[in-house]
This record gives sequence, C-alpha cells and structure tokens, in this order.
Amino acid sequence: MTTTTLERRAKHTRAASNNAPRKRGANKLQRVGLVLVGYLLLLGIWSYFSTYYFTPYILPPPWAVAAEMWHLLIDGTAFVQFGASIGKIAAGFAIGALIGAPIGLLMGRSRYWKNFFQQPMLVLGNVPGLTYAVFALILFGIGAVGPVVAVTLVALPYVALNVAQGVEEVDPHLIHMSTVYGRSRKDVIRSVFLPSVMPYLFSALRYGFAMAWKVEALTEVFGGRSGIGFMIRAEYQEFSVTGVLAWTGFFVLFILLVERVFLAQLENRIFAWRGGR
Repeated sequence: MTTTTLERRAKHTRAASNNAPRKRGANKLQRVGLVLVGYLLLLGIWSYFSTYYFTPYILPPPWAVAAEMWHLLIDGTAFVQFGASIGKIAAGFAIGALIGAPIGLLMGRSRYWKNFFQQPMLVLGNVPGLTYAVFALILFGIGAVGPVVAVTLVALPYVALNVAQGVEEVDPHLIHMSTVYGRSRKDVIRSVFLPSVMPYLFSALRYGFAMAWKVEALTEVFGGRSGIGFMIRAEYQEFSVTGVLAWTGFFVLFILLVERVFLAQLENRIFAWRGGR
C-alpha cells in the first residue's frame, strides 16, 4: 500500500469524524421537526372539528383550552393540584418499588421463589386499573390513602417482573470469571448485576409510572379530595368541557415532561458507557 493511499484514507477518516456531529445535529433537527409537524396536524384537526362540526360548548377550540390552562397556572391552582397528585404517586410508586425489587431479585435467583411469586405478579399486573380504583375507594373511602394503595398495586408487579427478568439475563460465566479473579461481592454486583438489571428496571419505571399515573388519576376521579383526577371530576360536574380538557392537557404535558426530559436524560447519562445514544 502506497503512502499516497494511506494519506488519502487518513483524510477520509478525519473528514468523516468532522462530519459526524453535523449529521447527528441534522438528524436531531429532523426528528424535532417531524414531532412539531405531528402536533400541529393534531391541533389543526382539533380546530377544524371544533369549528365546523361541534359547538364550542361541546368541543372548545385549542386556544380556549390554552387560555384556561394559562389562567390555572397564573392563579396557582395547577401547581397545588399537581403537587397533591405527584405526592401520592411518588409515595405509591416508592412503596411498590421497595416491595417489588426484592421480590424480583428472589424470582431471578431462585426457581422456587419464581414459581411462588410469578402467577400472583402476573395477576396483579393484568388487573384493570378501574378495578384498583374502585377497590381502593371501597376499602379506604375518600382521601389520600386510596390513590397511594392503587399506585402501589400497579407498580409492584411491573418492578418485580422486570427485575426478575434482568437478574435471569446475567451471564453466569461472567460471575464465575469474576470469582476466579478474586473480585469482591460488591464489585460483582456493581459491574455484572447492575448493568444487566438496569435496562429492565428502566423499562419498569417507564411503563409502570405511566400506568400508575393513569390509575392514580382515575382513583382521584372516584374518591379523591385533591389532585388532577379530582379537578377533572369537579369540572365535569360543572359541565365545563374546557376545564376538563385543560386539566387533561396538564396531565399530558406532565407525562411528556417526565418521559422525554427527566427519564430520557437520566437513561442517557446512566447508559452513556454503551455509546451511540
């Protein structure tokens, strides 16, 4: 291979390396543009139907709902009610994770405990959220305890089953090799178990949180004294479709904020070692 050929390949490699950030930036802008076009199309369809097929009383236009959301932000009502809902869902999800993670570890490490817990976890995970909402209302009545219990029952099976799957995916050869080289139990957990379990744990956080949030809001609709679900019920009782859509809009925005900003950034930071993210 001649010197000229080597120089040409080196220049090509440097050019590709220099163009890589530009390509990533262009792809990111393209994705953001497609997302914006999708939202604008949705708003356009909403505006069309609210103008030509329904009266504003039945289906308010987007700008009316946006004005109501702005009013709720300015007077502080949105922050108070969101704080109430977030407190209940955080408490319920934390309890579900604290119970579900050890169960998942037992299921992943022992066939006996897997057979013992698997069917109950599958049943809990497939029970409709409406059932949990009604069940919590019957047992605990109107208050904050019912939504917390409902969220716990939803989060627990998601965490347990995903942690169990992650533990089962740990390569036993890596554990044996770590033992041969004299690595401590702490090092094995940090370097072998956690990298295998964390993707499944994040999957449980994503889907479990989304399901738990919906069930918590549904429980508040039936028997809450505060929170997003309670406000949706209050607006419905006052025949305010604009209010119902405004609180639903807050609900959607919060889910998108948690998913695309908090969880996505946290996942990118934790899994940065994988590269290409």
